[in-house]
Amino acid sequence: MDPITLWTWSLIGGAVVIVIVAALLLAIIATARSIDAHALEIWKTGKNIAANTVSIWMLDRTNQVAQKILQAALSIDGNLKTLSDKLSRSKAQ
Repeated sequence: MDPITLWTWSLIGGAVVIVIVAALLLAIIATARSIDAHALEIWKTGKNIAANTVSIWMLDRTNQVAQKILQAALSIDGNLKTLSDKLSRSKAQ
């Protein structure tokens, strides 16, 4: 093989390798963009879920406050019954 033929085949081989590497890099870039787009959709969906479920936490907190109000109201009711009983006894005597 003469040197010109050897150089020609070497350049063709190098060009083929460069084309293959470029194609692989383009495939990696396309895959990375696809992953980024899917991650953005996941992020948006997660934010929507968080926004839609915050009311559940708020309802739980509302239930806790309502239980405390009920306990206070029952305590007041018990005190009023005791006071009413004492007043009824006072009037009866």
